[in-house]
Amino acid sequence: MAKILPGQYPGHYCRYYPSVEPGTVRTVEVCIAAASHAMEQLAMSSHSSQFSRLRMWGSSLIIALLLGSSVWAGTKNGFDVTDALVAPAEIRHGGPPKDGIPALYYPHFVGSLDADYLKPADRILGLVMDQLPKAYPVKILNYHEVVNDRIGMHRYVVSYCPLCGSGVAFQATESQVFGVSGLLYNSDVLLYDRRTESLWSQLMARAISGPLKGTPLIILPLQHTTWKQWQAQHPDTLVLSNQTGYPVNYDRTPYPGYEKHKRLLFPVSHRNRQFSPKQRVLGVTLNGQHRAYPLSELASGEPPLIDRFQGHTLKIQFDPEQDTAWIEPGAGGRLSPDFSAVLAYWFAWYAFHPETEVWTRPDGPAERSADAGRPTTPTPEQGLRPSNH
Repeated sequence: MAKILPGQYPGHYCRYYPSVEPGTVRTVEVCIAAASHAMEQLAMSSHSSQFSRLRMWGSSLIIALLLGSSVWAGTKNGFDVTDALVAPAEIRHGGPPKDGIPALYYPHFVGSLDADYLKPADRILGLVMDQLPKAYPVKILNYHEVVNDRIGMHRYVVSYCPLCGSGVAFQATESQVFGVSGLLYNSDVLLYDRRTESLWSQLMARAISGPLKGTPLIILPLQHTTWKQWQAQHPDTLVLSNQTGYPVNYDRTPYPGYEKHKRLLFPVSHRNRQFSPKQRVLGVTLNGQHRAYPLSELASGEPPLIDRFQGHTLKIQFDPEQDTAWIEPGAGGRLSPDFSAVLAYWFAWYAFHPETEVWTRPDGPAERSADAGRPTTPTPEQGLRPSNH
């Protein structure tokens, strides 16, 4: 696989991805986003407006040529997006080609005591099915984003978007195998299924183009927390092995500093500055309505939080030390067919749900209690340009 743009640009987000062919050691260095950002910075800092325009025009031309003429034909990365549920112009190239980020198809697992490649503070996505707990380290998911897995007769997929900080697990049929398209919508990963090549939005939880357009995903409960907390809760857990067959140093993040920086790498359709863009929120969907529980608001009280939403009682557990929150399963099981909860960055949740309610604690320390709060609807700040704020 050819190298695209050598890494001489002053961007932190040049990412190395193993070639899709198993057993090879070839890599592709994807620096398109970093190159574009660097060109913009150079143009803005230039003393010559003409020089600035030339730089911007040149960077745009380079990127267009690299991405290929398929952009103009209604296809992106080989996917036909002319029939998409969202505006095709808002489906963006993330940099890697189709399968340039290699999904895992035959994952291997080790026991809890053998997972010596994990530190207590390492973040994981945890799932329990048929009383069997499994942990998927985020530092591995950063490089693969999709794991096709099964427990017994149950096939499912665990997905993670590093740009949105969002982990989503969902059911899969026997004929469904998912990969990474290399495309983004609202900065969020677009998956595709190999049988129909339909594109699936992780945070929309449905297919947005292709033969299965409009088909919803059946979301599975997933906990996004630290290895320390998950191991304490589930000492018998299995853990996704770091022996994936790809020559990757999983201790090295491909997104250094991204989580702490307010800047986004890709445009989103809706922005709101009520919270910092990378503030984690627990986003809940129930009966087609949405509510966000910012961890910064939850942290000022004692767990659990008992809240009412759409006629249902939610028991929300949270742990400020581990920077996590989750819905504790109730005795009645699933609240409704479309119920889901996801831990994600605030900017990502709002981009997909600008009509969301936001739970905040009442003002005044005397009023702060675990079952007191008020939902509000934030004021939208629509626009397609990323912001430093």
